[in-house]
Amino acid sequence: MPKAEPKKPKSSKPESNKADAAFSKLTFEQALTRLDETVQNLEKGGLSLTDATKLYEDGMKLARICNETLASAELRITRIQTAYGEQMRFMADEEPDSDDPDSDDEE
Repeated sequence: MPKAEPKKPKSSKPESNKADAAFSKLTFEQALTRLDETVQNLEKGGLSLTDATKLYEDGMKLARICNETLASAELRITRIQTAYGEQMRFMADEEPDSDDPDSDDEE
């Protein structure tokens, strides 16, 4: 008869996943504010090692969210500039540039 495997202790992964989900729902401004508060609390000191470690972990998650949000916004802005820049360049090519001070019309 095979031995029954001992039950594995429940991990804190579901709790961590809930925290990650809560962080991911924050706006950039909310995440940045919470990150600032977290840094201030860590800098004050007086925390137990467990509390300081938890705050540090939360701060790293918040920093990652802020960085990802900024990178996404930067990419979006670049795409917008590229799309509208192309359109503006085409419009400029179609219109004669009568206000150009380097024009050869002046004598």
